[in-house]
Amino acid sequence: MAVSNETRVTEFILKGLYSNPDLQIIFFMLFFVMYLITIVGNLLILSTIYVDAQLHTPMYFFLSNLSFIDLSFSTVTVPRSLVLFLWQSNIISFNDCMVQMFFFHFIGGAECFHLVLMAYDRYVAICHPLRYTTIMNRRVCLLLVVSTWVGGFLHAFAQTFPIIYLPFCGPNEINHFFCDDHTVSLLACSSTYFSETADIVNSGTIAVICFVVLFTSYVYIISTILKIRSDEGRRKAFSTCAAHLMVVVLFFGPCVFLYMRPPVTFEADKLISVFYTIVTPLLNPCIYTLRNEKVRKSMKKLGGRKASFLRTHSK
Repeated sequence: MAVSNETRVTEFILKGLYSNPDLQIIFFMLFFVMYLITIVGNLLILSTIYVDAQLHTPMYFFLSNLSFIDLSFSTVTVPRSLVLFLWQSNIISFNDCMVQMFFFHFIGGAECFHLVLMAYDRYVAICHPLRYTTIMNRRVCLLLVVSTWVGGFLHAFAQTFPIIYLPFCGPNEINHFFCDDHTVSLLACSSTYFSETADIVNSGTIAVICFVVLFTSYVYIISTILKIRSDEGRRKAFSTCAAHLMVVVLFFGPCVFLYMRPPVTFEADKLISVFYTIVTPLLNPCIYTLRNEKVRKSMKKLGGRKASFLRTHSK
């Protein structure tokens, strides 16, 4: 530690999920299996959409970006947690902690904006089907995706920057399995009024914007679907939106509960964090592949191509 007028913390200690060492190997196996399925599932979606030209449409372009975001979101927290569970290596440097916190909010913010973008895409497809290809052209799709990443970056900067300049002079034990801005700011040895205010303003503004856009989009979407005369048409329209709605609930539900309710216990907060950092990225590819007939058929086609390739080259 560096010593000047006061002792400044240069590293933190992550407590993990629970302090009981007997549970660490169980957590390691659980996290490892879920992370492995997340990697395989999202990479499968990415490769399927890339290979199949029939899936080169705005909807699947956005889905591939969501898969990349989910894969990245889990990677920010899970590998470090696996090291923590298996080797009990719970020390993280101050700089590494700030970097993890930044990318956690960067990718999490990008996912938040991207889910709103996907709702807008469904709105245009269902409410303006004849103009869909004109409105959602390649240039617009690319700009919209880039804007989600820029929004995530600005969100992360606003969340992390005020905490970086807080003085930390001890204690240095973080009651979490990754560097979360709330648990880290509790260790500061000065007022956290500015960082807490910035957090409330930033998160509150994003939450309101996302809620308004999502709510408005689905009001128009549902009202348009109900006007469709054929049962088959209504079923297909609802089917294309159901998967997205499930993903929205899975992502925003735990986040809203975690940040909007009164504090309960750190253990409860950590369990909720497990859900939206690990479980949701795991479930997203399952939701889209199980409910999307085109993706399922393309995956079977891709599997057939690989099997044929292996048979040809094994002779």
